[in-house]
Amino acid sequence: MRSRNVKSLPSGTVAHGIRRSELPPLHLLYTFEAAARTLSFTVAAGELFLTQSAVSRQIQQVEEALGAHLFERRHRALALTEAGQVMQRAVVDCLARLRDATASVRATQPGRQIAITTTPGFASLWLIPRLARFTASHPQVDVRISATLEVLDLQRSAIDVSVRLTTLDKGLGRPLFEEQVLPVCAPQLLQDRSKPLVRPADLAHHTLLAIDTPRGQSLTMDWEPWFKVMGLPEIRMKNTLRFSQYSDVVAAAVAGQGVAIGRLPLLDALLRDGRLVAPFSGAASHFGYFVTVAPRAAANADAQDFVRWLASEGEAARALQPPGKPDVLA
Repeated sequence: MRSRNVKSLPSGTVAHGIRRSELPPLHLLYTFEAAARTLSFTVAAGELFLTQSAVSRQIQQVEEALGAHLFERRHRALALTEAGQVMQRAVVDCLARLRDATASVRATQPGRQIAITTTPGFASLWLIPRLARFTASHPQVDVRISATLEVLDLQRSAIDVSVRLTTLDKGLGRPLFEEQVLPVCAPQLLQDRSKPLVRPADLAHHTLLAIDTPRGQSLTMDWEPWFKVMGLPEIRMKNTLRFSQYSDVVAAAVAGQGVAIGRLPLLDALLRDGRLVAPFSGAASHFGYFVTVAPRAAANADAQDFVRWLASEGEAARALQPPGKPDVLA
């Protein structure tokens, strides 16, 4: 008579669990599966990056543990015994179940990801050239960059980190670095004696590269603060090329198509390697880049690492700025 306090176990359940002595060496079953599928110790050895003798020894270990032969060793050929066929069906079924369960578990785990929003110019000219230094130390993290002039709502857009250019007095978040602006151009423009670039007034003889502006605003809006500091509010340019993206302005300057307003430290690398030169002095712009971290990123350790990495890169960029205090734009 069964005791009322003892619950019966489901059919097939072993009360004490599965003992190791009841199973063959599990780490050798993968070797058995390869040998049974290929009917060749040599081919199985090639798949498993083992020697043929190592595969043969491992199969012998499985047979000794089972107390049965799994293969018939024929002349230059293998065949499964009846016991081998039983074991092959069981091993293939178990490995397939493990494979499917593994894939299912992995699919339910959230991937490691950081979502960042910033301006196209900052992304292409400053962030992306440095990003390999972060991904090298975080190879399992997917980095998603939304480069747009639109200011995104971090919570609604599932964004972790935002880097934005704004005035210093209205900056939100952690300051990354302040901006300095100065004219830049390709070196060959300085070598053209017919159109010198010795004084700021000489810009009147050159093509100015500028950001396209909304209707009703000045065609050289990004240039005018620098003109004012240099005492050139009424300068008239030879002509102007306008672009919708700052990265295109910079590309045109590198190609020698005119003079652009250079925003530092975004263009530091181009100035250091000589693809761009600065014929005149710089000026602080009362603008700076600020890093905002979304509340959702507080639990994202990778996002916190990214913010610390940004701060380190920003500090390095500030250290590379030329000494001396620049003129200040009003």
